[in-house]
Amino acid sequence: MGMRVMMRAPTDRWGPLPPHAYPPRSHRGLRWLERVLFLVAVLCLGSYGYAYIEAALYQSFENRELDAILTNASRPTPLTNASRPAPSTQVHSEQVVVRRPPAAGTPLGRIEIPRLHVSTIIRAGSDARTLRLAVGYIPGTALPGEPGNMGLAGHRDTFFRRLRDIRRDDEIRVVTANGTFTYRVERTRIVEPTDVWVLDPTPRPALTLVTCYPFTYIGSAPQRFVVRATLDRPLNTAAQ
Repeated sequence: MGMRVMMRAPTDRWGPLPPHAYPPRSHRGLRWLERVLFLVAVLCLGSYGYAYIEAALYQSFENRELDAILTNASRPTPLTNASRPAPSTQVHSEQVVVRRPPAAGTPLGRIEIPRLHVSTIIRAGSDARTLRLAVGYIPGTALPGEPGNMGLAGHRDTFFRRLRDIRRDDEIRVVTANGTFTYRVERTRIVEPTDVWVLDPTPRPALTLVTCYPFTYIGSAPQRFVVRATLDRPLNTAAQ
């Protein structure tokens, strides 16, 4: 009776099935690259999520505050005998109210573009944090309803995303505690970032919206998209 010899499968240190002409290349560098890219993606998503939630909470809070102010302002205040003016009292001169420039970070009101379904809080300043939270009021320009040119800036991929569809005669409302001011779009134009003349004072109350252009550009856009509107009529002015 012959003796059967069990033969082991041919193998070597690189795997069970030879031949192996060359040892497999190490993928350690690729694995580390994958991990780094995954970590970068997680950090980017986390940063975007934080910015989105922060802006949403800010908008929600300031909208509630503004709506509460407008609701209280619309309620009639009963006159008492002490506050009721005498019948012979007459006002012979107009009072000129000087409005101080708003401090950076101060909420000024809300911009509304009904046709485009835009409704966003306006915050004084045009720094990076302000533009992340709201539409920014450009310091040094006119205040809502004042003679001159009011400048507002916003990011093309957030609050001013829908400006790409704006048209002539579109209505733009600026809602403030002092009243609601309605503007009508006159024109749009594309300018260079150095064309700051678009913010120059105007003879009549005007509104200038500024955002980056092109809207679909990846990275820092090279141009600016400008919307010019003029005051149509004041509504619900609290100073009346």
